[in-house]
Amino acid sequence: MFEVNFYDLDTVDEKLFTRAVIVCRYNNKWIYCKHKDRETWEIPGGHIEEGEDYLSAAKRELYEETGATEFDIYPVCVYSISSYGILLFAEVKKLEELPNEYEMEKIGFFDDEPTNLTYHDSHSKFFKIVKEFLLKSNK
Repeated sequence: MFEVNFYDLDTVDEKLFTRAVIVCRYNNKWIYCKHKDRETWEIPGGHIEEGEDYLSAAKRELYEETGATEFDIYPVCVYSISSYGILLFAEVKKLEELPNEYEMEKIGFFDDEPTNLTYHDSHSKFFKIVKEFLLKSNK
């Protein structure tokens, strides 16, 4: 088990971010994805590529892992596990077919977080933080 720490935005230089994780919702349902090699659900996200800023990475990962093509996206906070990453929220407006060339097999829509998460400890915390963010920001 890894310890997850959370930080306010603008307290960590974004050049240190290595990952972007995007908790997302579509038609009041939470979107989770299922990797082709696993039987569990996970929040979309992934590595920030060389020369890519975190917002571009988040948008790319959101499309690759969910098929989302139209959405509003908001940074929520910075987190660290073994390195720094950024947690975002996306309100998805349009989904297209999930791209076959990437690692996700399918997406699922949930009223709450699923119990069988790939990364239960961190993803449950991410989900909780985003729900608190939504309550505070009235989104």
